[in-house]
Amino acid sequence: MMKANVGIAKELLQQYAAILDDWIPKDAAVAIAVGDRYIYYVEGIHQIELKEGQPVMSGSIADKVISERLKVDKIMDNTLFGASYYGIGYPIDLQGQPGALIVILPPNYHVLKHEPFRFLTGKQEEEWSPIPIEEIAYIESLQKKTWFYVDGEQFCTSHTLKDLQLRLPKTFLRIHRSYIVNILAIERISRDITSNLLLTLRDGTELPVSQTYMADVKKALGF
Repeated sequence: MMKANVGIAKELLQQYAAILDDWIPKDAAVAIAVGDRYIYYVEGIHQIELKEGQPVMSGSIADKVISERLKVDKIMDNTLFGASYYGIGYPIDLQGQPGALIVILPPNYHVLKHEPFRFLTGKQEEEWSPIPIEEIAYIESLQKKTWFYVDGEQFCTSHTLKDLQLRLPKTFLRIHRSYIVNILAIERISRDITSNLLLTLRDGTELPVSQTYMADVKKALGF
């Protein structure tokens, strides 16, 4: 039955090949899930820990596409598949069963498609200030709001961390579910009492690196 499903999946990809080739990079990974399992996966240059026959996990793009029957377009952290990625999921049907076709791309794919922010407009009390992006030391999600910090001053922005992660220059790095840091603002990297990484910024601020982003941080900073 699995081989039959895989054959169907390949036929489906061939049918949509012309459409897919119009916009999907040739090195993108592609997965197909039907019901509660992935029946097809072709690796791309940006690999995740996904295999044919693997169950669809709660919270994944495939899970949302199949349950809601809607296109899903979002960046995912490395909690489910061992690596952060940008995924686009499309609802499909195979022999009457609900399924999802997932295109898997690097997490910075949107940055490649859209010009990065050159400034952020921040709010303090009832005033707004456009701040050059390179002046921002770090960005924080706190109490359901997003804040960024410049020379010790705090500004509020309407963008979420996920939105910002797609449009910030490469000098900004996600280090925690609550923090994005400007690499140029880092003074030193050390370990805390639990051996997790701790970033100390030039203004003295200390930011923890969570286990979820540890590998990404080490790769980006080259150590």
